[in-house]
Amino acid sequence: MTIQGEQIIGQAISKGGQGTVYGIAAATGEKLEPAFGGASKADLGRACALADAAFDTYRETSLEDRARFLETIADEILALGDELVERCMAESGLPRPRIEGERGRTMGQLRLFAGVLRDGGYLDARIDPAMPDRQPLPRPDLRLRNVPVGPVAVFGASNFPLAFSVAGGDTASALAAGCPVVVKAHSAHPGTSELVGRAVHAAVEKCGMPEGTFSLLFAAERAIGEGLVADHRIKAVGFTGSRTGGTALMKIAANRPEPIPVYAEMSSINPVLLFLGALKERGAAIGKAFVGSLTLGAGQFCTNPGLIIAVEGEGLDAFLRGAEEALVAAPAAVMLTPGICSAYAKGVAAVEGHASVSVVAKGQAGETLRGQAALFRVSASDFVKSAELQDEMFGSASIVVVCRDAAEIKSVVSALEGQLTAAIHITEGDHEAARAVLPLLERKAGRILVNGFGTGVEVAHAMVHGGPYPSTADGRSTSVGSKAIDRFLRPVCYQDLPDGLLPDALKDANPLGLWRRMDGKMTAPKA
Repeated sequence: MTIQGEQIIGQAISKGGQGTVYGIAAATGEKLEPAFGGASKADLGRACALADAAFDTYRETSLEDRARFLETIADEILALGDELVERCMAESGLPRPRIEGERGRTMGQLRLFAGVLRDGGYLDARIDPAMPDRQPLPRPDLRLRNVPVGPVAVFGASNFPLAFSVAGGDTASALAAGCPVVVKAHSAHPGTSELVGRAVHAAVEKCGMPEGTFSLLFAAERAIGEGLVADHRIKAVGFTGSRTGGTALMKIAANRPEPIPVYAEMSSINPVLLFLGALKERGAAIGKAFVGSLTLGAGQFCTNPGLIIAVEGEGLDAFLRGAEEALVAAPAAVMLTPGICSAYAKGVAAVEGHASVSVVAKGQAGETLRGQAALFRVSASDFVKSAELQDEMFGSASIVVVCRDAAEIKSVVSALEGQLTAAIHITEGDHEAARAVLPLLERKAGRILVNGFGTGVEVAHAMVHGGPYPSTADGRSTSVGSKAIDRFLRPVCYQDLPDGLLPDALKDANPLGLWRRMDGKMTAPKA
């Protein structure tokens, strides 16, 4: 399949005429052919109109048909072969194993949601039968199911060109819910986006889904993304990116005549707490493992360990020696885009220039467009007084916050903003100390992990990839795992509807074979 620089609006594939977008080779900064035409406001309006027209048909496709559709998208992505991998490597600077792994995760997400559909539990079917003889008043027949919210806008992410982009988790969960999707491709990887978009388009045609189920737009100007969120036919937004970008979209969505939810994943520094027993037992080893996590993917993960919190002493000294030894050997790494590389350098310079901060170690210096790893140190009291030290540097840089005692650890955690992850390193002897801080961590983070680091998000039913603001716009949601579908659903209650008018999920005969909550009790389908 040859990349043409074309957008996809329903069944139509054509070149946009509003400005030009080029892919950029991450390692060199050179333009990659071809040129991509930016969408016009008319293109945007057509994509949203088609999505709206498709909604009522698409949302009532059978669970099995939608499941096969998602699986067909996965198959079409795999069929793109090396062309997708090589273009993605060029545009992102990420190595082949990472891209191949991310492709596998993308297909895995689609297949996970196919399973969610076949299970049907996401519908949360509930039936409270009528009680006509109840005194003093009879109870009507009440039945509930979840329905999709409507067309969804998805913004591709810079750091996950496959798993959080055109056919990534937001798109997969929205399509599974029954929502048509309009994607705005990220400008950092337009070629990758077109290839994956064509795979989705092929699946729409093969599975006979309605026109407007999927569209892909490229944007040469910010107004297209803003207009997408503002369009009255869009009913929810999925976004992964900067806090500035996410909050701007949230403001647009909130100011609409009909406000809509924006599920934005934005900013997190993912604190790691090192307890005394763990430091004494394996401080140096933790330091080396930490650097491996810090520098993975040039540190461009939203779950990168950007903050270490520990009590001063020999154990922390051993950790710092182990981290320094590993860090000074770390090569500078290609970053995703020139803009991200520049922002990272400015963020590191700001921390290094802070009056209360000292440098622990730096990685090897590199060429242009490569990020140099760095580790800094600050006292707990100075960290708490300096809110700017919580700013995400989005790269291989972290700060060690040195505490005098357990009370200062609590004060540091209390001062933190919302986070995607929080990690604790403990031994059995640290359990009491860890128990004392766990309630604070539950307030602050969406995922708490032990003796590891947050990098590496498992696509599974129990995974939470979300957290209190500003890690995400809505800490009640997750963008990874089967619960991600909940973002694009809402409950509807049917009162005294005749059986013939009820959706299949709520009919007396239970034709979908669902587990349902009958009069408050979970009830298995009849054999």
